[in-house]
Amino acid sequence: MAEIRRPRSCGVLVWLVLLAGFFFFPEPAAARQEHQVHFRDTPYELNVYKIFGRKEGPTMMIIGGIQGNEPGGFLSADLYADLALKQGNLIVVPRANFYSILLFQRGPNGDMNRKFGIEAKGDYDSQIVRILKNLMAESDILLNLHDGWGFYRPTYENKLANPLRYGQSIIADCVEYVCPRSGRYLNLQKTAERVIAKINAQIEDPKYHFHFMNTRTADQDSPYSEQRTSATYYALTRYGIPAFGVETSKNLPTMEMKVQQHNLAINAFMELFGLVPEHPRIYLAPPELKYLVVSINNQVPVAVADGETLFINPHDVIEVIHVEANYDRGLSVDILGLGTINDFRQKYAIDRPTFIVAQKDHLKFGRIKVSLRPPGPENPQAPARKVEAFEVKFFVVEVEGQLRLAADGRQIDVVAGDLIKIVDIITEGPRPPEGLTVNFKGFVSDRVKNTGEDRGYLINTAEDLWDKYSLSQEEKIYAVVAELNDRTLAQMTIHIHQPRLDYLILQRNGGPRLCLQGGDTFKVRPGDRVQVLDLKTNVPANRGVQVKAEGKVLEEEHPKAILAFKTVEGQPLALVVTRAGVIMGKIVLDSG
Repeated sequence: MAEIRRPRSCGVLVWLVLLAGFFFFPEPAAARQEHQVHFRDTPYELNVYKIFGRKEGPTMMIIGGIQGNEPGGFLSADLYADLALKQGNLIVVPRANFYSILLFQRGPNGDMNRKFGIEAKGDYDSQIVRILKNLMAESDILLNLHDGWGFYRPTYENKLANPLRYGQSIIADCVEYVCPRSGRYLNLQKTAERVIAKINAQIEDPKYHFHFMNTRTADQDSPYSEQRTSATYYALTRYGIPAFGVETSKNLPTMEMKVQQHNLAINAFMELFGLVPEHPRIYLAPPELKYLVVSINNQVPVAVADGETLFINPHDVIEVIHVEANYDRGLSVDILGLGTINDFRQKYAIDRPTFIVAQKDHLKFGRIKVSLRPPGPENPQAPARKVEAFEVKFFVVEVEGQLRLAADGRQIDVVAGDLIKIVDIITEGPRPPEGLTVNFKGFVSDRVKNTGEDRGYLINTAEDLWDKYSLSQEEKIYAVVAELNDRTLAQMTIHIHQPRLDYLILQRNGGPRLCLQGGDTFKVRPGDRVQVLDLKTNVPANRGVQVKAEGKVLEEEHPKAILAFKTVEGQPLALVVTRAGVIMGKIVLDSG
């Protein structure tokens, strides 16, 4: 087994603090996942998936799509976002440069993989690179997935297979590395060769075998000096973790082969470093658009199938709020002639005919036509396919100001304290019959006259619901039902999770940034200046989360709950994290 370290989900300093005995992280009882979205609904949307195994182990970071014209890498990385782990942790960034993927270009704003060792600017590329750097700090090994031209060979064979090509190689910046800060020794070539042996044993044709490529990045005479600003070189030299480029060849016969061989490499690295998966999967079906859900002038949305025409009045404002396809990730929509290359959840006034094009990564896979009705008193919608039976297709739910859709039988997850609203239902067929109600079981909108109709009411999920109506005794799960004459037409559920504190980041007297969990006690000295720099919870964007120092007057406050205060001898101080009156976690600072 390769050399491993304890996972650094809160940074290197957590490991040092643990050794010092300041506090203890219990072993996780169950696997869990986190999904973080940066720059949502823009051409630069960045999705980060953190997968925590049932048992402790190292953390592997996988980057795909940092160069948008290399689909083998980002399609392979995408498969690991759904992985479950028995042991170890994964940080998966399937599409590091979504904008370049949409355009299917290496880097519209320059090569993002050459921006890690340079001064950051304020553009999106720099912001994404900053996020990737922070994720590297939580990792024990980095894999950066690419598709390279030709086939790397240590010696010249032909113009397609020689030392100047990249394809079918595992790349490192040096053979050996000693971290100046920790003294840790890494034999990158030995690790890569062990992985390559596992890969090649599963590839029948020798011309597709992998080889180790050493770019000698730091050497003065290196022909690859530009790699000094790459992701792998930054991770190696800044954080002292093994970092590798995985390159399949752009000249492989099929896309499936590229993805499969990336998977072979990832799986071999996982096995070598002690990450144990519970289930792998490969899914490469062609993308298919079922329909777009479009809101017109903020009214109840309509579902428009692929190839159909949406008729609107001149200057109507439209917004695409949902894409129903056979994929969940890598989706975007482009309203031609307006906005950006990604117009998902953006509002535009339409004054001329256009098309809405659905895209999966760089592949356009569906479109609807937008036509304007001519001026006049009668502007009927274009004839649509006739549906004889009335049917409830979707529930439209607003969660903290964001519209969400749930089909019949589906569930929406929220956190206690979230404000939600049952906006309406989307139906198909004849006009909804009289007497149809949408009832949130467990919520009463009018205690004097309860009609069972709960659309349009703002509901506080921490205060407004009756526990006895929960479908589960252990968890809070409530049914939302479309009913007609006591007959259920459709039902969805709302699963309310308790707000949870994962950790606080504290700094004492400007020293190391320490990661503390709820229930921890942290020793401080009288007069120490303690700052709460950040916190991680299961509440999206930490909305409504507060950090309070019990019994103290704070020197300063920050909208993001960043606090600073001084300790007093003999007076324990509790930092309490709350949301909607619910205590999420408490940390005691003992200055006695």
